Amino acid sequence: MTDPRRQLPSVDRLLRSPELSPLLADTPRAVVVEAIREVLDQARSLDEVPLHDWAAEVQAAVELRMTPTLRPVLNATGVVLHTNLGRAPLATAAIEAMRQVAGGYSTLEFDLDRGIRGSRQTHCRSLLTELTGADDALVVNNAAGALTLVINEAAEHRDVVISRGELIEIGGSFRIPDILAKSGARMLEIGTTNRTHLDDYRAALDTGAAAVLTVHRSNFEQSGFVATPKPAALAELASQYGVPYVHDVGSGLLVDLGAWGLWGEPRVQQALANGATAVVFSGDKLLGGPQAGCLVGGSDLIGRCRGNPLARALRADKFTLAGLAATLALYRDPDQALSDIPVLRMLTLSAEDLKALAATLVAACPSSLEPRPVPGHSAVGGGAFPDAPLATTLVELTPGQLGAKELLRRLRVGETPVVARVADDKVLLDPRTLAAESLELVGSALARAVA
Repeated sequence: MTDPRRQLPSVDRLLRSPELSPLLADTPRAVVVEAIREVLDQARSLDEVPLHDWAAEVQAAVELRMTPTLRPVLNATGVVLHTNLGRAPLATAAIEAMRQVAGGYSTLEFDLDRGIRGSRQTHCRSLLTELTGADDALVVNNAAGALTLVINEAAEHRDVVISRGELIEIGGSFRIPDILAKSGARMLEIGTTNRTHLDDYRAALDTGAAAVLTVHRSNFEQSGFVATPKPAALAELASQYGVPYVHDVGSGLLVDLGAWGLWGEPRVQQALANGATAVVFSGDKLLGGPQAGCLVGGSDLIGRCRGNPLARALRADKFTLAGLAATLALYRDPDQALSDIPVLRMLTLSAEDLKALAATLVAACPSSLEPRPVPGHSAVGGGAFPDAPLATTLVELTPGQLGAKELLRRLRVGETPVVARVADDKVLLDPRTLAAESLELVGSALARAVA
C-alpha cells in the first residue's frame, strides 16, 4: 500500500503556489522556506495525512517565526517588581535618555572638554555619591556582578566571613555561596541559621579573615528566637581588624516608604551611615531604574574595584548608564521621584486611587464576565518587603464554562498579552500594576479572549 505521505507537496511546489505569493512579497524568502519545511515535517510525523490548507498553515508558521519572543505585556498581577516580567518599568525621563543615546554616537567614553578619552563611570558616579553620601561609586551590569567584583577585590584567595543565616538563594536558583565561590574568595560560615553573634564574627576575624559580608534577607523574614549583630557594630568590629565590611542591601531603596506601611528594607544611605566600607544594590528593583549593579562606599576599595579586570567584564552599557543616570536625577526631588518613577508611584497609590482605577477597569471589562471590585492585596516583588500588607482593590471576573485557566491562557497568547492571577476559579486583575491608559486595552483583550 502506498504511503499517503508520499503525496505531500514539495517545498518548491508550495513556494510557487499562487496562494503564497502575497506572503513572499512581504516576508523574507528564507523565513517562508523554513516555515514550509516545518509544516511539512509536522505533516510527515502523522500516521495519516489529513487534508491541509497549506497556505493557512504556512502563514501561521511564518507569523510565529516573525513574532519577537521579547514582547511587552500588561501586568495585571499586582506584583510591582515582577522578575519574570522585567522588574521595574522605567520612568519617562529614563526612556528618553536611552532613546537619545540609541540612535547615534554619544559621550560614553569621551571627554568633550578636553577632547580625550573619558570614563563610562563618570555618568552615574557623581549622582550616586550625591544621593547616598558615599565617597565613590561604580556601576556594573547587575548586583550579583557588583558583589562578585567587590569580594574578589577585597578577599581573593582569602576568607570572607558571612552568617549561615544569610546564605540565601536569589532569583533563578543562584545562591550566595555560588557567587562567592566565583569571586575567588573562601567563604567562612559562622553562627547558625537563626542566631549569629558579634563574638562569632570576632572569632572568625582572629583567624585572619579578609572581609566581613552581610546580605539582606530580602526574600523572607526571620522571627522568634533569632539574633544578628547591628550593622554599625559589625562596621566597627571590621574597622578594628582593618578589613572591609561589605553590606549587600539588595533592592536599592533610596527613599523612606514608611508612610505607606513599607518597613524593614534597608536604605542605601543608612547602610553607609552605619559604617559599611562598600554597599551593593540593584538598579532595577526599588530604585526603579534599568538592570544594573551599584557599588558605593569608600574611595580606596571602590577605586581598586574600578581597576579590577572584572570591572571591564561586568561593565554596564550605554543604555543602562543613560537610563540609570536619568532615574537617579529624579531623586534630587523626592516628591518628583515618587510621582515620576513608576515603581514608587505604584507602591504609594492611595486606597482611593486604587478604587477609582478598579472602577474604570470594571467598566472596561465585558459584562459577560460579571466584573466586580473586591478587596485584596498586591505584592512588592523582587524580594523586597516580603511581608508588606499592600492592600488593593482587585477586579474579579467569573469566566463561567470557559474556566479561569483557559481565560488566563487566552489573555497571555492574545495580540496584547495580559498576565493576571487566579483564585477559586475566578480571574483577578490588580489595577495597581496597570497604567491608567492601559485599562481599556485590558478590556479589549478580555473581549477578544471570550469571543
